[in-house]
Amino acid sequence: MSYLPKDFIETAEGLIFAVVTEDMEDQRILCTLRYQRTVDGIKKYTTRQANQLLSRHYPYYLYYSLKRDVKLHAVSHDAVVYHHQPKRRLQELRNQRSDDPIENKLRHLLTLFENNGLDSHQIGVTGSLLIGVQKIGSDIDLVFYRVSEFQQARALIKELIARQLLEPLDESLWLDAYQRRNCSLSYQEYLWHEQRKFNKAAIEQTKFDISLLTPNRWQDLVRYRKQGRINLKTTIHSDCHGFDYPARYSLNHPSVTEVVSYTATYAGQAVIGEDVEIQGQLEVSIAGHLRIVVGSDREATHEYIKALPKTDPIHTK
Repeated sequence: MSYLPKDFIETAEGLIFAVVTEDMEDQRILCTLRYQRTVDGIKKYTTRQANQLLSRHYPYYLYYSLKRDVKLHAVSHDAVVYHHQPKRRLQELRNQRSDDPIENKLRHLLTLFENNGLDSHQIGVTGSLLIGVQKIGSDIDLVFYRVSEFQQARALIKELIARQLLEPLDESLWLDAYQRRNCSLSYQEYLWHEQRKFNKAAIEQTKFDISLLTPNRWQDLVRYRKQGRINLKTTIHSDCHGFDYPARYSLNHPSVTEVVSYTATYAGQAVIGEDVEIQGQLEVSIAGHLRIVVGSDREATHEYIKALPKTDPIHTK
């Protein structure tokens, strides 16, 4: 069975992990713990809380990846009791009727997209809706599996906001999104970058996000070694994979050729020709290829990509 990023997998202990890469290591699915079913209901974890829980109670789900030179969460294929798949779940929600307000808003959003020419058959739903634990205040997280539909959806979001069929995020929704990301940008920096992406909007005061998944398994076959943290100012050479998962930008730099981000905050973060400041983990492949990885954990603590003002002089380290 194939496991894709944005899928969730559930174990007999009620642990629910988000898959982070299509590639498996030692028959283990690389993932990150997001939720746990308990007698008191569902519990959601930050990266730190998840690491603490696994270390104390489920250490067999911690795994050192030789390919990535990092300790990750990983689940053996045999330990998966349920595979939550975004496309299948979206079809279930599309075909059923309920009084759940978030599900009804999801169906309304799909209808809006479809009525404006978008083929929704290559879309899935992830996040809380994927496992049916949404509540008032939950977001709608859509994942697109083809570039053409994703870019069409971005254009539609911009158009439908202008036509007042969708709503731009208000201050409270932007602030909530920023606090959830817990990123290393200031609120104003975060807001400036996000407002130009058109991958977020609101429908009936509920925020929704769209993300793109175009797996590139060849990337997972390359082995890297960490070289330590680096801060770099340079220029974006190409942004054609900026909304992919992971987001990738080629750099106009004499030695570091690429920055890769596994956290959604930095998808679509910069455009071709733009001067940027990057802070992350420098890695080198066995072939000597240097790249920076932003997103050592879900929150990308002390790591970032940000566009620089035109007046900021570029210098490289």
